[in-house]
Amino acid sequence: MTVSMDRRKFLAGSVAGAAALRAVKKASLAAAPSDAGAGGGLKKAVVIGMLGGQGSVEDRFKTARDLGFDGVEANTIDDPKQVEAMRAAAEKTGIRVHSIMNSGHWKYPLSSGDPDVVKNCVAGIKTSMQNAKDLGADTVLLVPAVVSETTRYAEAYERSQKEIRALLALAEDLGVILAIENVWNKFLLSPIEFAQYVDSFQSPFVRAYFDCGNILLYGYPQDWIRTLGKRIVKIHVKDFKRDGYAWKNLRDGDVDWPEVRRALDEVGYRGWITAEIGGGDEAYLRDVSARMDLILAGK
Repeated sequence: MTVSMDRRKFLAGSVAGAAALRAVKKASLAAAPSDAGAGGGLKKAVVIGMLGGQGSVEDRFKTARDLGFDGVEANTIDDPKQVEAMRAAAEKTGIRVHSIMNSGHWKYPLSSGDPDVVKNCVAGIKTSMQNAKDLGADTVLLVPAVVSETTRYAEAYERSQKEIRALLALAEDLGVILAIENVWNKFLLSPIEFAQYVDSFQSPFVRAYFDCGNILLYGYPQDWIRTLGKRIVKIHVKDFKRDGYAWKNLRDGDVDWPEVRRALDEVGYRGWITAEIGGGDEAYLRDVSARMDLILAGK
């Protein structure tokens, strides 16, 4: 039996298929750790706040480089001159700005019932995405929603999905991935739900930014890593002690780092590992760098 196909449907399908392939290729290139080094392809970074607020961006990047870090995660930058200063500093020092942490998602959550709040959040995300494009970063860290007394869980889910979907065309155009992070926002409370949320967008431009320390109150990071698998595009490291309910320096809390390292290997993660802990002087940062080396070595 001969099966015929309407020509317009065929062309539409071909165009859609080609667009999907371009999107996957662009996202894959953005997320690929092409400059991956030691540590089994893993690279060390710090959030920019850990480098202190003194000195120029270039001086702070030099400090990071001299202490053994490969990259920095920056915050949203509203001033184009500051973006250019950071771009120049990164080029001069060899430090990679690998990600932008969207700054306004807690104060202005996408899940808010107030249209003005959501509008502010979307504007901040778009600025962050342009920052990423301008600085050569491949991701924007995004806390997608906040469940509260006034925002029900279902509302947080639906509202955030709607707004993120509306940003996907821009994400594809810029080649920037929206990386959803797990935080203490009473949202995405299991690894299965987190995976389902990411999958719901059916886009290579929505991935998971997994934080090992944030999960300790209600889970085990190695379990989440194994469940999220290839959805993970970036990793944050911090440590937490359940007994006493306190943040700790890396390897001083309850995270089973050797098991985390094994889990990362199992899912084939080869990307950035970024410390998101308190800042300090050069001696402190050198110690943090050494602790991260031990984590990358599986110790």
